[in-house]
Amino acid sequence: MATRDPYKVLGLSKGASTAEIKKAYRNLAKKHHPDTNKGDDESARKFSEVSSAHDLLIDEERRGRFDRGEIDADGNPTHQGFNPFGGGGQGAGPFRRWSTQGGDPGPGGFNPEDIFSDIFGNMGPGAGARQARTGPDVSYTLKVTFVEAAKGGPKRVSMPNGKTLDVTIPAGVVDGQQIRLRGQGGAGPAGAPSGDALISIAVASHPLFERTGEDIKLELPITLYEAVLGAGVRVPTLDGSVQIKVPPNSSSGKILRLKGKGIAAKERSGDLLVTLRVMLPEEADDEMKTFAEEMKTSRSYSVRGDRFGNNS
Repeated sequence: MATRDPYKVLGLSKGASTAEIKKAYRNLAKKHHPDTNKGDDESARKFSEVSSAHDLLIDEERRGRFDRGEIDADGNPTHQGFNPFGGGGQGAGPFRRWSTQGGDPGPGGFNPEDIFSDIFGNMGPGAGARQARTGPDVSYTLKVTFVEAAKGGPKRVSMPNGKTLDVTIPAGVVDGQQIRLRGQGGAGPAGAPSGDALISIAVASHPLFERTGEDIKLELPITLYEAVLGAGVRVPTLDGSVQIKVPPNSSSGKILRLKGKGIAAKERSGDLLVTLRVMLPEEADDEMKTFAEEMKTSRSYSVRGDRFGNNS
């Protein structure tokens, strides 16, 4: 069965933008993903079809070649318009003076088989008609945790075609990044090379960490007395918890930087940025209220200033 037009598969027009392609793919991949449609062969087929359409259209070079009719929806050359005979068989075009009967050389010792040897390689008579086609690419979305994406490492995945692959996740991989495994896709016809496996990475969010470039941000709740007096507090990192020192008289919003505790990228390791958040107890007792009233009366201070339209 011929592969459908990738634009129709994703429900897009030919002039669709990259953002529209990504959005359509996300919606359809989520709808037909094998993890949410276990045992549904039709959904598995549609998921593979959607993934293949996305992989072709998201690649600007391959998309351009498809739009120009140079390749088909599977990425195979179409050879459209190729005709060494100039469209008129042996009686037309630049090679019209010779016959292919027996491969006899024409005028000047020219052998028509030479042109096919140059184009298709030395594959014998009729090689053009039997030119090997690479097998189809197989796409899969691999979900990884925030820590797995940050640190990298091995991961085993089961592809929609039933093949199990061992994938090495590079440290610092970002959401949506694609890993190509050469020759791990669908088998090619008649012994032709297999296609590739295209692994799209989906990074799950973390309950505490947020990534910004190569840095990781973390909000750390501290008590009022820890903020006023200072304290040693343990904080989580990608490699386990460590103890940091909260300086005395720390305001909410103060950022403490832990060097090299962020994403381990090739250029440099990022940092862990710890933002302090001073938290009051859920219920204030009378003693705390009395303290606050005394401070307001005898030791008031400004925290907003003129930029907020007042002097308090």
